[in-house]
Amino acid sequence: MADVEQGSAVPSGSAGVGSAPSGGAEPVNGTAQFVSTAEGTALAYGSLVLMALLPIFFGALRSVGCCKSKNSSDMPETITSRDAARFPIIASCTLFGLYLFFKIFSEEYINLLLSVYFFVLGILALSHTMSPFMNRIFPTSLPNKQYQLLFTQGSGENKEEIVNYEFDTKDLVCLGISSVVGVWYLLKKHWIANNVFGLAFALNGVELLHLNNVSTGCILLGGLFVYDVFWVFGTNVMVTVAKSFEAPIKLVFPRDLLERGLEASNFAMLGLGDIVIPGYLKKNTQTYFCTSFLAYIFGLGLTMFVMHTFKHAQPALLYLVPACIGFPVIMALVKGELTEMFSYESSEEILPHTPRLTRFPTVSGSPASLANSMQPLPSSPRRRRHVPTSM
Repeated sequence: MADVEQGSAVPSGSAGVGSAPSGGAEPVNGTAQFVSTAEGTALAYGSLVLMALLPIFFGALRSVGCCKSKNSSDMPETITSRDAARFPIIASCTLFGLYLFFKIFSEEYINLLLSVYFFVLGILALSHTMSPFMNRIFPTSLPNKQYQLLFTQGSGENKEEIVNYEFDTKDLVCLGISSVVGVWYLLKKHWIANNVFGLAFALNGVELLHLNNVSTGCILLGGLFVYDVFWVFGTNVMVTVAKSFEAPIKLVFPRDLLERGLEASNFAMLGLGDIVIPGYLKKNTQTYFCTSFLAYIFGLGLTMFVMHTFKHAQPALLYLVPACIGFPVIMALVKGELTEMFSYESSEEILPHTPRLTRFPTVSGSPASLANSMQPLPSSPRRRRHVPTSM
């Protein structure tokens, strides 16, 4: 959603493909700016595409697992059509607010506050991302003790819970590893640490936010398409914020990695908005998942092709939105399922505790299956877990 100039970063929740020097805060003002080789550029673009596909694929898989869970605390949050329509307005207000902050206050202090904020948020997001893997590799010979963090106010009958968080030894290990990455990012702002946090944010965004209606996804993408075009081409707000904002809300890969190794400083970048927003549409049937997945690859590849051809950064949603909407629509037309696709809504059999949208009612399925889907499913007691989100 941001047209990123040379040497700029990408604001939170924004999208865009561009390049930047180390740190991503200031453009390179020198007489001999680095010119990347064809091999280095291909490696950078290919790595960005791969890093973008990973959170979409695995986030969608994990989202299905959350949807099948019978515990309401594990359920993803459903985005309604009203939420989708309001999102571009909220994003615009946030963007303009950041613009005013950077104009009024010192950029150094604002970025210091943002660094601390994303440090905490990144640790929690990475811990949640690592949790399923830790459950598999944690040695059974080691004790997995249970802990509880409880804050209350008042006493007796007036006692009220403020925080009630239960966790175990596995969670502490994840938190410790994530804290190491967080300190590394906070002190060095290294591009690898940035990408680790960025991938965790993207995966959590795709996993924990759910669109149970195709029409809602189209509303969301269409609104952000207009938002992107307006703030990028109609004003200098997006570019100003992009040049000033420092946070792990973009994926970067150095074009000069082959020449300078891990100390490389000339980056190609991709905003997390280019990953999370189109990724919401890839959670339904396998056919449309594959179609949307290929559409995303095509749109992102086209973005990089145009950027490389014209030597100018591009707002990726300008290409991703038509591709991610157009490809599934064409597939539905070929299969004769266009009406069914736009009237599809996730059933209660899959999302037993998630509020359903009522604007686009379900029209498929037998009366028996519809009746069964309306029956409440028994829930099994499981430990409560507060899950961080990055969006």
